[in-house]
Amino acid sequence: MAEHAPAAEAPARGAQAKDPTRALLDLLDLSSAEGAQTDEEIFVGSSARQPSRRVFGGQVLAQSLIAAMRTVEPTREVHSMHGYFLRAGDADQPITFGVQRLRDGRSFSARRTHAYQNGVPILSMIASFQEPDDGVTHQDTMPEGIPDPESLPSTAELLGAFDHPVAQAWAFDRPFDIRHVDAPLYLSNEGSREPRNAVWMRSLGPMPDDPNIHRAALAYASDYTLLESILRPHGLSWIHPGMNVASLDHAMWWHRPVRVDDWLLYVQSSPSASGARGLAAGRIYDRSGALVASVAQEGMVRIPSA
Repeated sequence: MAEHAPAAEAPARGAQAKDPTRALLDLLDLSSAEGAQTDEEIFVGSSARQPSRRVFGGQVLAQSLIAAMRTVEPTREVHSMHGYFLRAGDADQPITFGVQRLRDGRSFSARRTHAYQNGVPILSMIASFQEPDDGVTHQDTMPEGIPDPESLPSTAELLGAFDHPVAQAWAFDRPFDIRHVDAPLYLSNEGSREPRNAVWMRSLGPMPDDPNIHRAALAYASDYTLLESILRPHGLSWIHPGMNVASLDHAMWWHRPVRVDDWLLYVQSSPSASGARGLAAGRIYDRSGALVASVAQEGMVRIPSA
């Protein structure tokens, strides 16, 4: 499971913090494990330090995609991914990625990636790739009346003054600028109690022109706020005492070309929550209104008994 709950303690931040965009690109630059192979093709990646010392789920999703992309013809683009978070990852250890070539057809390729730590998988993912093709086209319409991202405060502006390691990490260490359309849930739950959420997001710095980097980075960012649509109707914020939140799975579909260094609107909703689990769905639009991706995730949400 990919943990979301903040930790009470965390290591002190270094005096020279690494540029978050450069750190993201380093995470996505997997090594080839010096040629080591089994029945899988092996790659190795590092982890970004987290206040909880747990690997961020979006990171391992993005790295697993990069590993799979390394085994597919460059002309074939990822169009869907389905992954299960099996265990919490340790951010102090590297991650080994094993890719199996499940199928290479005339138009589609399928890959299975397992992310391993200590010899056991922490994530199991299957991704599908397709040669570009023409066909019917339609999409959901981007919601109207959404304020521009420039009019909304950044996380750094909201949390930067709080002398707490989790607040500092959220404010300055994330490689994405996240701006909530609704009142953010970092410290309190105010405003609407509808099971909906929306944020603008973009990378803090410019990204390379490689489309695969942008697709993987979008998977990384898609895990940030999706479960907030489950928390809102119940009056919960990320610092609710004793709350434990973890991503259980993650599915994503890429519809159209995307750049993560341009503003993207991430519209989220939760159709159901029960049994200490909630389902959340998201649609990601670029600023022109094109629907570039869809996302779905089930998360565990446990709160202490009254």
